[in-house]
Amino acid sequence: MRKLSYRHALREAFDEELARDPMVVLMGEEVAQYNGAYKVTEGLWKKWGDKRVIDTPISEAGFIGMGVGASMLGVRPVMELMFWSFYTVAWDQIINNAGMVRYMSGGQINCPIVVRGPANGGTNVGATHSHTPENIMAQFPGMKCVCPSNAYDAKGLMKAAIRDNDPVMFMESTKLYGEEWEVPENSELPEGELFIPLGVADVKREGTDVSLIAHGRAVLTCLKAAKILEEEHGISAEVVDLRTIRPLDEDTIFESVRKTHRAVCVDENKPFCAVSSQIAASIGLHCFDDLDAPVQRVSSLDAPAFYSPKLEELQLPYPDVIVAKVLGIC
Repeated sequence: MRKLSYRHALREAFDEELARDPMVVLMGEEVAQYNGAYKVTEGLWKKWGDKRVIDTPISEAGFIGMGVGASMLGVRPVMELMFWSFYTVAWDQIINNAGMVRYMSGGQINCPIVVRGPANGGTNVGATHSHTPENIMAQFPGMKCVCPSNAYDAKGLMKAAIRDNDPVMFMESTKLYGEEWEVPENSELPEGELFIPLGVADVKREGTDVSLIAHGRAVLTCLKAAKILEEEHGISAEVVDLRTIRPLDEDTIFESVRKTHRAVCVDENKPFCAVSSQIAASIGLHCFDDLDAPVQRVSSLDAPAFYSPKLEELQLPYPDVIVAKVLGIC
């Protein structure tokens, strides 16, 4: 076992998939000669060359459209958006073309494309570069949405995303790229590789009094809150990491809530129509008789991302807010 950063784990997944399947290609702005804006693809252009790791013009509509078309012909492109905020420029290509083609063609045409990049606030780059659109991407049938919270999951889920025959929207966090976690060598695994199927949530911390349900970086915030709750208030919090938003592993969510009888749904979306809204509604529908208190939610403050570093820290969920919500229902 060794420690890998989130970016290194993703890079390892790309390298292994480039070696495994000659139809896998990496494309995006500065992914090749510059080694990626966040150095996620560092060294891959040198190793795999111009036909497998490809720099594109600064035209999301153009290169995402090119990737969608290529995927319909059997290529497996992994497309980097320098910020997920730029998905709006390629909305038609992602939603109407990638998301709908298999249905519109009666199952005759697959679109095995991965669109990836940082989707987060908290980096003080302003409202137009700080969107978290996983709730929007997951809204459309035909598309899958992945939000890993750590390097181990990022590697395993990326490999699954690349091999999937549907378009997969892969949401990363800039603030996690440099963080390290234990990631096993392939030789240490009985299967010979780290591979995590899409649609399987993970309980990151066992607990008995309340379920904290989150995805992406919010999972780490929940783990910090759970530690405070245990040490300062004697409350045992279970932390459920969704890992994928669509397909959504409702069974793991419901099993946790039926055990703890309380739930707080946490995400970095804005509160209106957030991922936590869907989770809370599903819990209310399927676990109503198991609940001892109303389902609570913690989301970002309902405003465009603040540019001020100090204000943006307060805009995003932080442990004390989660703790306060838990104390209100325990």
